[in-house]
Amino acid sequence: MAQRLHLVFGGELVDPAKSVFRNVDDIHVVGIFPNYQAAYNAWKAEAQRTVDNAHMRYFIAHLHRLRDEDTEESFTEELGK
Repeated sequence: MAQRLHLVFGGELVDPAKSVFRNVDDIHVVGIFPNYQAAYNAWKAEAQRTVDNAHMRYFIAHLHRLRDEDTEESFTEELGK
Protein backbone atom coordinates (compact mmCIF):
# COMPACT_ATOMS: atom_id res chain seq x y z
CA MET A 1 0.00 0.00 0.00
CA ALA A 2 1.38 3.41 -0.99
CA GLN A 3 1.82 6.08 1.65
CA ARG A 4 -0.48 9.05 1.38
CA LEU A 5 1.73 11.87 2.60
CA HIS A 6 0.38 15.37 3.19
CA LEU A 7 2.23 18.66 3.59
CA VAL A 8 0.83 21.43 5.79
CA PHE A 9 2.15 24.93 5.10
CA GLY A 10 0.99 28.52 5.23
CA GLY A 11 1.82 32.16 5.44
CA GLU A 12 0.61 35.68 4.96
CA LEU A 13 -1.24 36.40 1.73
CA VAL A 14 -1.17 39.60 -0.32
CA ASP A 15 -4.98 39.53 -0.56
CA PRO A 16 -7.22 37.24 1.55
CA ALA A 17 -9.31 36.52 -1.57
CA LYS A 18 -6.33 35.03 -3.43
CA SER A 19 -3.67 32.40 -2.71
CA VAL A 20 -0.62 34.56 -3.39
CA PHE A 21 1.92 34.72 -0.57
CA ARG A 22 3.25 38.12 0.50
CA ASN A 23 6.77 36.71 0.91
CA VAL A 24 7.58 33.12 -0.07
CA ASP A 25 10.70 33.23 2.12
CA ASP A 26 8.38 33.47 5.14
CA ILE A 27 6.23 30.44 4.32
CA HIS A 28 5.77 28.36 7.45
CA VAL A 29 6.17 24.64 6.79
CA VAL A 30 4.29 22.92 9.59
CA GLY A 31 5.31 19.43 8.51
CA ILE A 32 4.66 16.30 6.49
CA PHE A 33 2.04 13.93 7.84
CA PRO A 34 1.32 10.24 7.14
CA ASN A 35 -2.43 10.65 6.61
CA TYR A 36 -5.08 13.26 5.98
CA GLN A 37 -6.46 13.24 9.52
CA ALA A 38 -3.07 14.08 11.06
CA ALA A 39 -2.54 16.80 8.44
CA TYR A 40 -6.00 18.19 9.08
CA ASN A 41 -5.36 18.34 12.82
CA ALA A 42 -2.10 20.24 12.24
CA TRP A 43 -3.77 22.57 9.73
CA LYS A 44 -6.62 23.30 12.13
CA ALA A 45 -4.25 24.07 15.01
CA GLU A 46 -2.28 26.57 12.89
CA ALA A 47 -5.42 28.12 11.42
CA GLN A 48 -6.86 28.64 14.91
CA ARG A 49 -3.56 30.00 16.21
CA THR A 50 -3.54 32.69 13.50
CA VAL A 51 -7.28 33.39 13.37
CA ASP A 52 -6.82 37.07 14.27
CA ASN A 53 -4.84 37.76 11.07
CA ALA A 54 -7.20 37.68 8.08
CA HIS A 55 -4.23 37.49 5.69
CA MET A 56 -2.82 34.26 7.18
CA ARG A 57 -3.77 31.02 5.45
CA TYR A 58 -2.69 27.44 5.87
CA PHE A 59 -3.05 24.72 3.24
CA ILE A 60 -2.88 20.94 2.98
CA ALA A 61 -1.00 19.64 -0.08
CA HIS A 62 -1.56 16.02 -1.07
CA LEU A 63 2.03 14.96 -1.75
CA HIS A 64 0.99 11.45 -2.76
CA ARG A 65 -0.77 12.94 -5.78
CA LEU A 66 2.50 14.32 -7.15
CA ARG A 67 3.82 10.86 -7.92
CA ASP A 68 2.18 8.26 -10.11
CA GLU A 69 3.22 4.92 -8.65
CA ASP A 70 1.95 3.03 -11.71
CA THR A 71 4.63 4.45 -14.01
CA GLU A 72 8.38 3.84 -13.91
CA GLU A 73 9.18 7.56 -13.71
CA SER A 74 7.15 10.41 -12.36
CA PHE A 75 6.96 13.72 -14.21
CA THR A 76 9.40 15.35 -11.76
CA GLU A 77 11.95 12.52 -12.25
CA GLU A 78 11.81 13.09 -15.99
CA LEU A 79 12.78 16.72 -15.40
CA GLY A 80 15.73 15.64 -13.29
CA LYS A 81 14.33 17.12 -10.08
